[in-house]
Amino acid sequence: MTGLDHESTQSPVQRWVQGGRRILLGAGMLVFPALTAMAVGGTASGADAAAGYAVTGAFGLCYLLLSYTLGRELRRWTAPLLAVMTALFLAALPFAHADAFFLATVVVSVITVVRREYAARAVTAGTLAALLVPWAVRPWHTGPGGFQALALLFTALTCGAFAEIATTNRALIAARAEVERLASEAERNRIARDLHDLLGHSLTAITVKSRLAQRMAGKDLEQAVAEMAAVETLSRQALSDVRAAVSGYREVTLAGELARARELLRAAGVVADLPTAADAVGPESRELFGWVLREGITNVVRHARAGRCSVALTAHSVEIRDDGTGGPGHGGDGGGRGDGKGLTGLRERVAAAGGTVEAGPLDPRGWRLLVTVRRPDSPSEGTT
Repeated sequence: MTGLDHESTQSPVQRWVQGGRRILLGAGMLVFPALTAMAVGGTASGADAAAGYAVTGAFGLCYLLLSYTLGRELRRWTAPLLAVMTALFLAALPFAHADAFFLATVVVSVITVVRREYAARAVTAGTLAALLVPWAVRPWHTGPGGFQALALLFTALTCGAFAEIATTNRALIAARAEVERLASEAERNRIARDLHDLLGHSLTAITVKSRLAQRMAGKDLEQAVAEMAAVETLSRQALSDVRAAVSGYREVTLAGELARARELLRAAGVVADLPTAADAVGPESRELFGWVLREGITNVVRHARAGRCSVALTAHSVEIRDDGTGGPGHGGDGGGRGDGKGLTGLRERVAAAGGTVEAGPLDPRGWRLLVTVRRPDSPSEGTT
């Protein structure tokens, strides 16, 4: 007897198994109708005893039916069956006297499980009634029903505790499923972001170098072959990057991205003004700035139609400027004014590192991308 909240995500087989388990667990409560039936034999005889047995048996059948309906999540039958069981308990009082409150124990225990908002009142009222009614009804020749009151109190509290545990367990299972879903979603987003950043750069470089090789094929065959060899190297590197992104082991270094940026800008015919080293950047920011450089340079080559591109590095910032005329996708992936997926993914990376991203057009022409990370020793907002 642990009829609780419906799990809409369960399969019919799971619901059937849980329903059967609840019925088996609830079968232990049949000991109380059995105790009441034994009491009928000691307090009544003849037709009265037969009537008492009939009432007690009907109560047991109603309880079994209630357990079944709770196991099958047929909640609409709960209140009517509880009402019938309460009436049968009252009907058993003349035959079983004080021991009829064993039936009340079942009713109150069910209420603590399925109607928790009434649990405290039901337990209090049932315990007091079991204690005082046998004493108040003088013809029964009994004192206060202490044993019956204690049985009702502790059985109801135990059932309520088990119901709370069951609810908590289901909440934990639901929370675990939600955590797994969020983790899976975060991993998909990470892979999508990494693939965008990695392949966007590599495919742009391959496209630029392939065009350069085509232009040089009729002028300098040896140089054209060298460019195509570089394309092969880039394609192999792209495949390696994809595997690394999917497996979660991708490595981006600022020094490596500076070298790639210089080569990509050269192949695209853009004058590069890049730092010769990355020593000014702290070790904790180098990978992040490598991603920034990769995204920024890729967008310059794709969208800017620039003649010159410069990169400035400090310990806590990286700035990329170009003198291009831009375009609908300049600074992004076709989203206009830098609001594409690439910049969105970059903002996520930078935000995770506690930094900020500024991107926008320059006057009279060009584009600027600035990423700044907070100094490790700088106070956070709101501190003094």
